[in-house]
Amino acid sequence: DVQLQASGGGSVQAGGSLRLSCAGSGFTDSTYTMGWFRQAPGKEREFVAAIARYAERTYYSDSVRGRFTISLDNAKNTVYLQMNSLKPEDTALYFCQATIDGEDYRGQGTLVTVSS
Repeated sequence: DVQLQASGGGSVQAGGSLRLSCAGSGFTDSTYTMGWFRQAPGKEREFVAAIARYAERTYYSDSVRGRFTISLDNAKNTVYLQMNSLKPEDTALYFCQATIDGEDYRGQGTLVTVSS
């Protein structure tokens, strides 16, 4: 079974940094894309960033480009999201998602709270 385990959320002041991790299992030999979505209270789920295995291609939403960096450890099937210059509007529940052979899998969320 595919499993995604996210960690690294927390509380930080505006301008601070956090690093999220998402460890995947159950799909070692697959070609996949892993990424992050977030959902703030009262708002719809929003794409944050994604990275394609082997293609070394990354994707970012306009709201985080230049502040967040996504990276992938292929050997560990683990995706990281380095978040710098955090803003209060980055406060949300962050979800890890993997697209494997055309199917989407989502892990549990990790909460990020940015205070002004």
